[in-house]
Amino acid sequence: MEISARNQLKGKITGVELGAVMANVKIEITDPNVITAVITKESAEKLGLAEGDDVCAIIKSTEVIIGK
Repeated sequence: MEISARNQLKGKITGVELGAVMANVKIEITDPNVITAVITKESAEKLGLAEGDDVCAIIKSTEVIIGK
C-alpha cells in the first residue's frame, strides 16, 4: 500500500489496552522511545494488533504544536 504521508515510523507493539470503545496501542520506535496511539477498539481488533507485532505508525497532520 502506498500513501501520501511522509512521516512513517517503523516499530514494534509493546502493549495493547482495549477499552469499551477505544484502544491504547504502545509502539516502540527506537529504544527507549515509545509512541502511544489512541484508535478505536474496532480498528485494533480488525487489524489483530498484538504485543510483538511489527507495525508502522503513520502520522498525517497539518500542524504540530510544541510547548515548553
